[in-house]
Amino acid sequence: MKSKKERIGLKRVSEEVERALTRLGHAKLVGRSSPPRIQAPGGKNLQLHFKTRMPPHLFTGGKVEGEQGASILVVLLDVDTSSVVQTGPESAAKLNVVVLEGDFNEESDDDWTKEHFESHEVKEREGKRPLLTGDLQVTLKEGIGTLGDLTFTDNSSWIRSRKFRLGVKIAPGYCEDVHIREAKTEAFAVKDHRGELYKKHYPPALHDEVWRLDRIAKDGALHKKLVKAAIVTVEDFLRFLVRDPQKLRNILGSGMSNRMWENTVEHAKTCVLGGKVYVYFTDETHSTGAVFNNIYELRGLIADEQFLPLESLTHNQKISTDSLVKRAYEN
Repeated sequence: MKSKKERIGLKRVSEEVERALTRLGHAKLVGRSSPPRIQAPGGKNLQLHFKTRMPPHLFTGGKVEGEQGASILVVLLDVDTSSVVQTGPESAAKLNVVVLEGDFNEESDDDWTKEHFESHEVKEREGKRPLLTGDLQVTLKEGIGTLGDLTFTDNSSWIRSRKFRLGVKIAPGYCEDVHIREAKTEAFAVKDHRGELYKKHYPPALHDEVWRLDRIAKDGALHKKLVKAAIVTVEDFLRFLVRDPQKLRNILGSGMSNRMWENTVEHAKTCVLGGKVYVYFTDETHSTGAVFNNIYELRGLIADEQFLPLESLTHNQKISTDSLVKRAYEN
């Protein structure tokens, strides 16, 4: 799969993709239950909302990211329509990023006042550096914003709930005549970075180094064997597993027992693949091709410019696809 690979379909959701979707009329961007209604002056019911889910824990000194390393998106919603507010001064407001106590409003359908929200903001411990450092403001563009580089300097073990949340609120000087409700993320723990050095990831991410998988110790014998075979990331491991599992097993050798092998493979397969797709075409006309996912698993066939999912292929189509897959792997 070299020059004949073509990327099609979805890619990781980015701020630009979100903005494009809203222009196309995909109004309901909220994946969870509708937020509570807040009546603002002028008949507007507006509130901020985090689109990105947070992982169960983060580490001090590391970049604050969402699940699977995703950028953290926040949107301004019209509660009445569940659509993103793309026009007007509110859609270009500046937001302050704050840290909240982990047990703040655990019931997602609860409402709160600005004063209640701010009373649960967490500041640094006495004698410590600011708890959250980096880009502490984000500016909305057409109602959508992406949090910048942020880092926690202290763990969350000293808070009653032992967890934090991120929150965003309208910055002073913006939209002062309209009440826009603040937003909060899920609660997450922040641990000291020392544990990150050798920590396994559950689930692992495609871009994780391969030693993040169970049974593969960082800089250990198995790790070195994999790196020597150019298997550096979890994605590399999964691609090799799909194309030639026996060769991968042989690379690891007798130093990995069958039970260890099963554990490593099982852990690797929990990886979230995302939406990247590759196509291997048989000729320059691009009329027939095999469609693969991130790790080169066959997902379907393109025939006469139509995509046919794997499960819908006829017996004869599957036979022709098998030979196509072999050629793709050889290239």
